[in-house]
Amino acid sequence: MKNNLLFLPLIIITFTLTSCMNDVTKDSNEVEVVPQIQTPAPSPTAKIEQKVGLTDVAIQYARPSVRNRVVYGNLVPYNKLWRTGANENSVISFSTSVKIDETTVPAGKYSIYTIPGVDSWDVILYSDSNNWGLPSEWDENKVIVKTKVSSMELPFKVESFQLSIDNVSNNSFTLGIAWDHVYVPVKVNLPTADLVMKSIKEALKTPKSSDLYKAAVYLLQENRELEKAKSWMNQSLEMMEDPKFYQLRQQSLIYAALEDYENAIAIAKVSLEKSIKAGNSDYEKMNLDSIENWGKM
Repeated sequence: MKNNLLFLPLIIITFTLTSCMNDVTKDSNEVEVVPQIQTPAPSPTAKIEQKVGLTDVAIQYARPSVRNRVVYGNLVPYNKLWRTGANENSVISFSTSVKIDETTVPAGKYSIYTIPGVDSWDVILYSDSNNWGLPSEWDENKVIVKTKVSSMELPFKVESFQLSIDNVSNNSFTLGIAWDHVYVPVKVNLPTADLVMKSIKEALKTPKSSDLYKAAVYLLQENRELEKAKSWMNQSLEMMEDPKFYQLRQQSLIYAALEDYENAIAIAKVSLEKSIKAGNSDYEKMNLDSIENWGKM
């Protein structure tokens, strides 16, 4: 019994030390979480992505607001290089080459810099896109294109700075710069036609009905080489067991574009009959309207 009592203090001390060591280990593994204050950014970032023709276009930028300030000629001086936005430089990227004025801009990512003027702006694409605002040292060799664009006065106020992809077509779009009462449109031309015709040439080496149809519809949309479009469309539909009303509709439009209204009407009547059977009121109306209009030609 005496021996057991002698060991008791040692057991208590060992337990206490072990507990303390566990507490120390536990504390060392725990990271104290300090609450962070979150507030809105004064110039929040924005990103735009748009497929234009066959080109992927993306823009990333920050959006300062007017906030009752005088913008142009004060906050943004005239005739001085501007980052065109806030914070990091605004960036635009293209997945294919594009053209601005007569300058070819290779596929890639570019900073957007401008020199605002009272009636016109210089708009610059700069190959170095990793800057906070303006480059520390401007390098003319990195200027890919510089174009002068007339500015427009807006009848309304754009409170937050805005870059936009406007007037989208198969072959071009407008890079829009808008803030306060000013809008600057930059025309960007795309190589869509060359890319499409190249793909058509490859696909039609071993033509399928679907390839011929798509190629014909593209030429119709672009209003080019319509005789070739007619030939491809006729070949495509001849390869089909039962052409659909919407396919016949495109065939009739090609004939009408070639001013062969007699055949256009005949084909449209077949499309009309099939669209009625399919219960498609949109195509029914389009065919009826076309038959009436072409009958007056």
